[in-house]
Amino acid sequence: MTATTFLSGESKRRGGKIIYDGHCLTLLSVYHILTVVKKVMQDSLQIDSKRSRFPYSIVWTPLPVITWIIPFIGHMGIATSGGIIRDFAGPYFVSEDNMAFGEPTKYWQLDVALAANGKRGWDEAVSSASSTYCHRMHNIFCDNCHSHVSLALNLMNYNDQSNYNMFKTFCLFTFNCKYVSFYGFLKTWLPFLIVIAIITAIVYFSRGI
Repeated sequence: MTATTFLSGESKRRGGKIIYDGHCLTLLSVYHILTVVKKVMQDSLQIDSKRSRFPYSIVWTPLPVITWIIPFIGHMGIATSGGIIRDFAGPYFVSEDNMAFGEPTKYWQLDVALAANGKRGWDEAVSSASSTYCHRMHNIFCDNCHSHVSLALNLMNYNDQSNYNMFKTFCLFTFNCKYVSFYGFLKTWLPFLIVIAIITAIVYFSRGI
């Protein structure tokens, strides 16, 4: 795209500059504007774990005791285009920007282009799923935080699919997620390793008695 396509109406090129309605807009200025716009778009996708902002992402945090024993099982939420996390935290309650059980240790950033209607479709789906789960009883086995995220994905018809459920969402996340940081890795696995060490020690010393 040339700089002249940015302007409508009468325009003339003079001395490497574009003259439009008596005002001079240099080609460099047009390039600068495009650079700024591109940077803003890139920044809108930037993960900021310190502020707990995960745009277009599914996020995960350990559950006390349960994750210590089965480290793949945890609490899940989904973030808006602005990175604000919504998670089904308990009966008739969907938290906003205050994830139950602590800050995320893992995340999976999805492609907003695969959501129906893009950014608007993503945010509307997250909002609608959250409104629905504000009226539901939490059931850890049948209707839980994974189900809330699955509903959001179904509503936005992510990747042209509307058959997400807690099991499918769990599997996709497990195989595609990244750790937020090394601390997130430790927070996820260290309790499990300590439990294994304790059990191993008990078994070992009990045989020696």
